[in-house]
Amino acid sequence: MRFNEVLKEIKSYEAGKPIELVVREYGIDEKDIVKLASNENPYGAPPKAIEAVKNSASKLYLYPDDSMYELKEALGKRFGVGMENIIIGSGSDQILEFCARAVLNEKEKVLMSKITFAMYEIYARQMGAKIVRSSCYRHDLDEFYELYKEHSPALIHICTPNNPTGDAIDREYLYSFLERVKEPLVVVDGAYMEYGSYKDAKKAIDAAELIQKFENVIYLGTFSKAYGLGGARVGYGIASKEIIKELYKLRPPFNVTTLSLAAAKEALKDKKFVKDSVAKNFKQMDRFVNFALSNSIKHIDSYTNFITYLFDEPLNSTDIAERLLKKGVIVRDLASYGLNAIRITIGTKEQNDIFFKRFEEILNGY
Repeated sequence: MRFNEVLKEIKSYEAGKPIELVVREYGIDEKDIVKLASNENPYGAPPKAIEAVKNSASKLYLYPDDSMYELKEALGKRFGVGMENIIIGSGSDQILEFCARAVLNEKEKVLMSKITFAMYEIYARQMGAKIVRSSCYRHDLDEFYELYKEHSPALIHICTPNNPTGDAIDREYLYSFLERVKEPLVVVDGAYMEYGSYKDAKKAIDAAELIQKFENVIYLGTFSKAYGLGGARVGYGIASKEIIKELYKLRPPFNVTTLSLAAAKEALKDKKFVKDSVAKNFKQMDRFVNFALSNSIKHIDSYTNFITYLFDEPLNSTDIAERLLKKGVIVRDLASYGLNAIRITIGTKEQNDIFFKRFEEILNGY
């Protein structure tokens, strides 16, 4: 059987291990497992979103409203943009795929940070495009600009706050870069923006202002993080009418389910749930920062719902992640990103208590 040649250059995306897999492989009771690997909201989903899913279950035999009118209308009011400026995807990563397919081919290049969301590269390579990375995991936009001038990429990815490192860019710094970059499509991925803007207003990106100032930019958001709907898979893109019109040509019909649309619409209304979740996140984040400082562990200042611990020898991230797994604690090993580091989702107080207890046991064994 013959496959597309570009597949030879692609590594499959490695998702965080699900609880069910740990139960099967390690024989640990599900109630004894703490999952801190995929940056889900540990406080669950908004109650009204759950209720909306239950109320919509009787409509499962029908295709969803393909216009997604109600959710787009709600997002339009939330961000102060027109419905024609919005596209909804099965997770924001589906919109990343649309962006790659819209502008890339084997002759084009994509610019991104040295360490950032893995799907940027995967979608680019699916189109046969070449990857250009900066030399630092932080978004050094001055270096980005030099690489832009040298390589003329068709697509630029800027993830702020950045996954999997957690750092974020000041809004004015981003704008100063975008003012100099007029040609390529620029994706500003704000999957963790609810966290970043809460911690520091200088990091907040206003989607309406962004697309008004820069016609070649698309802003991405998601309901998978602060809104607690990781299992619903709903994301959105906000951009000029021209960009959205072209991306719509790539969107398959009925790409978001009836239940997901209902949940997202209700979650968007529940501002208190989001605010409380984010506030509790940073209260618990302080524990991780203090633990790192007390144990001489390097960490990256995080504007998200996770924190990255960086290790020096003899500590080894793969070994530590595996030992934690055997103790029922799931974290994300970042060795595949070239880092001797683990990424830890900030859990509830009770989940974090278990993490620190198990992690200390491991550290004491080195």
